Amino acid sequence: MGRTTAQKIFEAHVVDRPSGDVQVIRLDRVFCHEITTPIAINDLVARGRDRVFDASKIKVVIDHVSPAKDSNTALQGKILRDWARRHKIGDFFDIGANGVCHAIFPEKGFVRPGFALIMGDSHTCTHGAFGAFAAGVGTTDLEVGILKGVCAFRTPKTLRVDVKGKPRAGVFAKDVILALIAKIGVDGATDKVMEFHGPAIDGFSMESRMTLCNMAVEAGGTSGVCMPDAVTVDYLWPFISGEFPSKEAALAQYGQWASDPDAPYDAVVELDVSGLEPVMTVGYKPDQIKTVREMRGTPVDQVYIGSCTNGRYEDLKEAAAVVRGRRVSPSLRAVLAPATTEVFRKALDEGLIKTFLDAGFCVTNPTCGACLGMSNGVLAEGEVCASTSNRNFNGRMGKGGMVHLVSPVTAAATAIAGHIENSPLFRG
Repeated sequence: MGRTTAQKIFEAHVVDRPSGDVQVIRLDRVFCHEITTPIAINDLVARGRDRVFDASKIKVVIDHVSPAKDSNTALQGKILRDWARRHKIGDFFDIGANGVCHAIFPEKGFVRPGFALIMGDSHTCTHGAFGAFAAGVGTTDLEVGILKGVCAFRTPKTLRVDVKGKPRAGVFAKDVILALIAKIGVDGATDKVMEFHGPAIDGFSMESRMTLCNMAVEAGGTSGVCMPDAVTVDYLWPFISGEFPSKEAALAQYGQWASDPDAPYDAVVELDVSGLEPVMTVGYKPDQIKTVREMRGTPVDQVYIGSCTNGRYEDLKEAAAVVRGRRVSPSLRAVLAPATTEVFRKALDEGLIKTFLDAGFCVTNPTCGACLGMSNGVLAEGEVCASTSNRNFNGRMGKGGMVHLVSPVTAAATAIAGHIENSPLFRG
């Protein structure tokens, strides 16, 4: 019988099977940021275990509150900074050269097909877009990962998602993943790897695949996975060109991590996107959605474009096409946070930042701050935000605030209209 991508990765990384279906696997990467890692650092220090398993495999960034907004967040940054210097961790991205973790680490080429990696962040599932096993973990697992380079997981079950049809113009990966979560529910993939297949996925860029996998956790998934293919190789080529004689050779090696045709699945779900319209969340759970058409005219106080879900260059380019030559409605405020310094630089060089500034957007530095209600775009009680982020929990962006999750183009169209609105790219 064949094997899924997750099964292949576990078999290649297993170092111990302590009991039942629990496997201890070797890690290729441990990612760290200043919110969850300082807790692990302090505990390791207190236990007399202030060590790292391999400084070259640990990648560190300050991103959640960047720059610090108060003494407590400054202390978190200092703990991480001092630790990285103490252990000579070379890949440390401080303020000014940083970015949202799940955008900057792929951007730097740190994720490869077949990798196993962890981070103390629930949206670590994003990195499965490369054909990797990537999971968010708690403090104890993060400590063990930092110290020993291993992590224990139950043998993964896989939910196969067959995305059928081709999305219409104006329908994007964010719409697809929201529609899928609405179909299976917020617990529809609990303790499973979500494996995406179909011509729509094949046609998606790596940025769009990362958007899909990023929100696997919102359906309860441990990780999201896309099959490594030529699109994956093209994205990674600047980092791997010295390892392979050709892209074809890289594809041959990476393609081995793709699931076999007869691989066993815990369940299979189909989603036909050929008739899908742009959608958005309407309540306080990611599976509560309506079409943008149904919600057209709903007033909002803020539009936010950014986050590890939709703050990449592709997202900014699509949104800029909607706002170019137009002005943000005076009835709301619009905030743009490019996901990384490099995304900001590229958008600046190509005139996209000017487009947003001319339209009346507030453009901020790369940060996760607004997404989790910590800085750079927090809502007041009773306010409503159309956001390209990933969670619409009650109070997520500020106590008493309401978040509608939307795609970048829907967010851009809403900013111009002053209320929920479809983008002109969709003509359904």
